[in-house]
Amino acid sequence: MAKRLKAMGQAKYQADGNLRTSGPGFALTVHPTVVNEPLRWRKPRKVFVNSMSDLFHPQVPTPWLADIYAVMAASPQHTFQVLTKRSPRARNVLADEQFITNVFDRAARKASTAGKCIPRGQWSWPLHNVWVGVSVETPDQMWRLDDLRQTAAAIRWMSAEPLLGALPGLDLTGVDWVVTGGESGPGARPADLDWFRDVRGQCAAAGVAFLHKQHGGRTSDHGGRVLDGVVHDAYPPAVE
Repeated sequence: MAKRLKAMGQAKYQADGNLRTSGPGFALTVHPTVVNEPLRWRKPRKVFVNSMSDLFHPQVPTPWLADIYAVMAASPQHTFQVLTKRSPRARNVLADEQFITNVFDRAARKASTAGKCIPRGQWSWPLHNVWVGVSVETPDQMWRLDDLRQTAAAIRWMSAEPLLGALPGLDLTGVDWVVTGGESGPGARPADLDWFRDVRGQCAAAGVAFLHKQHGGRTSDHGGRVLDGVVHDAYPPAVE
């Protein structure tokens, strides 16, 4: 994907990555010019934050994280979905009182600049409109769910996309939503439908909302989402 984005000439993805750690990709880059865009959107949206990277990557500066969270706080009409593989950092940063104070201070300034009147007392932690999730693609990543349970988030979710093996014995305590999907595109590793069925069954037993995006493979269409005759599109209930 990194090679593809660079080849397409997309400006945000041109910084060279370190070949020893990330292959022919791009280096971590922040984009200050776009971070405030949600403040200008009037119609409520679901926003997948930093979908091509990891918000809690160790090289992402903590003040930058606070700025992003401030935008989310000052845009309560939108729902923001965050997904990370760096669950220990997410757990620690989002529990830090200084970080939280910094977020609210920045949010107040951003709201004022955008012409919004949001009283300081209206904000509470965790932010009601931010969902935090962790990637669990194989059994050896299930430990991230332990970090997730200790992470300040209105909605906690798990992404098993792409699912690369069975996930027996999932502990879904404290998890509100699970998303599954197979790998797609050229060279995609095939997924066994029984893997998805098993996760679906564990979600049902735990009362967790389940969404299945695709079976995966070289192509993906609506039919590639139907699991045993059903399209699974459940979302967790909204948090007020």
